[in-house]
Formats: sequence, C-alpha cells, structure tokens
Amino acid sequence: MNHQTEALEQASIRQYCKVVRTPAVAANFIPLAEQAIKEQHSHIRYLEALLAMECEERDRHAIANRIRDAQLPRMKTLEEFEFEKAPQIPAAKIRDLAQGGYIERSEPIVFTGDCGTGKSHLATGLCVAACYQKRRVRFVTAAALVNELIEAKQNGQVKRLMLRWMKYDLIALDEVGYVPLADIGAEFLFQVISDRAERAALIVTTNLPFSEWTTVFPNPRLCKALLDRITDRAHIIDTGKESFRFKRTMERKKK
Repeated sequence: MNHQTEALEQASIRQYCKVVRTPAVAANFIPLAEQAIKEQHSHIRYLEALLAMECEERDRHAIANRIRDAQLPRMKTLEEFEFEKAPQIPAAKIRDLAQGGYIERSEPIVFTGDCGTGKSHLATGLCVAACYQKRRVRFVTAAALVNELIEAKQNGQVKRLMLRWMKYDLIALDEVGYVPLADIGAEFLFQVISDRAERAALIVTTNLPFSEWTTVFPNPRLCKALLDRITDRAHIIDTGKESFRFKRTMERKKK
C-alpha cells in the first residue's frame, strides 16, 4: 500500500468518526494499530481497545458536564478534606456516604456546625462523588433557591421550576439558617424539601442548631414540619465549632 492510498484511507476513517461522533477513535486508531502490530494483537483485541478508549473518553466528558451543571461554588473533593485536623467528623462515615447508597435510598444528609468548620466542603465533595457516579446534581444556597422560586412565581413558572428541581438525583442546599426568610420564602423552601422527602436525596448545611430554626422560619408549625422532613431518616453530622479558616489565618500570622 502506497502512502497516498494509506493517507486517503486514514482521512476516510476520520470522516466516518466525525459522522458517528467517535473522536477518541479518530485520535487513537493509528497509534493503537501500530502498537497492535508491534505486540501481535488480534484484530478483535485491537477493536476492543479502541472502543474502550472511546467509552472512557465519553465517561470523562459526561462527568465533566455533570460537575459543570451542578454549579458548585468551588471544586472541592473529599480527598482534599483534612480529616486528621477535624477528629470530630466521622471520616469513615463520610467515605461510606460517598459510595452513594443514601441517594438510592433517598436519605437526607444534614451537616450542622459553626461557620468555617467544613460543612460546605463536605457537601461539595459528596456532590462531586455523585457526579462521578453519573448522578444529576445541583448545589445551591437556600437564599438563591428562594429567590429563584419567587422570581418564577412572578412569571407564573413555579410549577415548571418545581418539576425541574425534582429531576435532580441530589440537591445540596447550602447555608440554611444564614438569612432569615419571609413567609413566602419559607413556604417555597418547605415545598422543595417536602417534595423530595423519601423520593430523592438532599444535603443540607446549617450553622444553626435545630432548636434555633424558629429564628429563620418564623411560622412555628412550618418550622416543625420542615424539620420533620429534613431529619426523617437523615444522616446528621456535626462539624463542630472550631473554624478551619480562622485557624489557618492564625497559623499564617504566627509564621
């Protein structure tokens, strides 16, 4: 086979790959073929390796897209969390939760603790783990979610928005309790949480002990109903009172 014929065949293969959308095959069919000849692999083994590369590339893209769609405030993983500096946080339990069983069982996770104790980092890490398991994930603060729902109400789009939120396998609701909510905001938040109860997984982070939630949700009946939904079958994890951020600041000053 002369070089011109070989070049035409390679160009044809790349064109076919473009049509059927297999970019990894297009990028790797030549070097993998050279390797297969060198190592005396069969045609079947060569084809298997080539298709495996394509599948791996698609998986990487799918995971990257899910992480992007999750709208995480920062990319933080559980591997980056310094559990040795927070002995009060059950590392083994967090790693077990990261396997995703709580999502299949539609169980809530509640992180309670003071500001700077790692609640959002842990919630983000679990979201990233869920994205790697090809789950649909969304991370949002309680205030942002309420604002989105209030805007949807003004446009007559609440029902459509609620249906969209229910499509997520996991929602991480961050900073519950940081900002007091008006009655309409509290009702919207209750509706989202109530809709997911025993049907879909939820992660909540809060800086308030449950006994103080009435300072944020002024309607005591609604507050009680909300707590019932959030804590039912929940994994409740207290991250403590000592701020990692404050500790880092003090360590820098000492240095």
